[in-house]
Order: sequence, then structure tokens, then C-alpha cells
Amino acid sequence: QVQLAESGGGLVEAGTSLKLSCAASGRIFTSGAMAWFRQAPGKEREGIVAISANGGRKFLLDSVKGRFNIFKDNAKNSIYLQMDNLRPEDTATYFCAAGPLSRLMTGRADVWGQGTQVTVSS
Repeated sequence: QVQLAESGGGLVEAGTSLKLSCAASGRIFTSGAMAWFRQAPGKEREGIVAISANGGRKFLLDSVKGRFNIFKDNAKNSIYLQMDNLRPEDTATYFCAAGPLSRLMTGRADVWGQGTQVTVSS
């Protein structure tokens, strides 16, 4: 069964950095695009970054451009979310997701991770 496992969340101060990791099963990792979503309390889940299956294309939400980036490590079957200059409004549960890029770009996925909490204090 395909699984995704996130790690790296925590409590940090505004202006600092954090790197999230997502370890994936081999089949979904090599054949599908992957993405990070987040959901803040009382808000809908939103997609923030996505990367194509071959890693050649990246898509970022405007609010995180210049601060967040997504990386793919094929050798480790993992993707990473590098978050810099964090803001209190970045506080949310962050989810890793996998599936066809067209589905991810509309907020859907074939596989979801369980999420990792990121809290940014002011």
C-alpha cells in the first residue's frame, strides 16, 4: 500500500526557517507528481507547492513565492519543503500529497500523508 509520511514540523519564531520532509513509496514517487498542502484552523485546505513527476516543473502559491521551495530526492524517495522567513500566518497542519499533477493542481490527490503541525510564533 502506498504511503506518505511527513516529518519536521514544530514551533518556531517568525522570521526563521523550517524544512519538512515527506517519505514516499517507490511507485507513487517515480510515476506521480507530489505537492504540499496546508490547513490552518478554521480554514480550508490549500495547495502551496507542487512538483512534477520528473522534478522539472514547480508551482508555488503566490503567498509563498520567494520564501518556500520544494525539492525532490529520487534516491531517498522523498520530497522536502524548505520554508524560509516564516510568518505567523504560515501556522497550519502541512500535508504531503501525491498523484497526477492535474489533480493536485485542483486540490485533489491519490494519496495523502497524515500531516505535520507547523506553528509560527510572533
